[in-house]
Amino acid sequence: MPENKQVEQHGGCVCGAVRFVTHGLPDRITVCHCLWCQRRTGTAFGTEVVFDEAKIIFSGGDLKAHRHTSDESGRWLDMHFCSECGTNLGITVEVRSGIRTIPAGAFDNPEWLDQTDTDVRHVYTRSQRHWGDLDQAVKTYDGYFE
Repeated sequence: MPENKQVEQHGGCVCGAVRFVTHGLPDRITVCHCLWCQRRTGTAFGTEVVFDEAKIIFSGGDLKAHRHTSDESGRWLDMHFCSECGTNLGITVEVRSGIRTIPAGAFDNPEWLDQTDTDVRHVYTRSQRHWGDLDQAVKTYDGYFE
């Protein structure tokens, strides 16, 4: 998919109260394996699509934020979520103002990310969980198993 400022993607929270639209392609996709992301997502990593804040427009219900201060860097991260259902709707960070993330799974059609040349970065891999690697550690099923 070529760089196109007209590219629009839509998404929102689980309950539908909060919606968003992104304009243009993301700067990158960050897959974070830090312990904090493991805890906030309840799984092996967080997958966040990084945009310039000006490229994201939210509508509908209210967002709330929780500020976390890193015990490693001392810098803050604000986790934004739907005030109705609690769906994660991205992060802003002190270290780089003007950017905002959207979780990859919050897009109505996250498959569009497969069609871009967007840089994917895995960070804090020192905390990576072996059971999060689908190529080596787990059995896979195309659907649910019985």
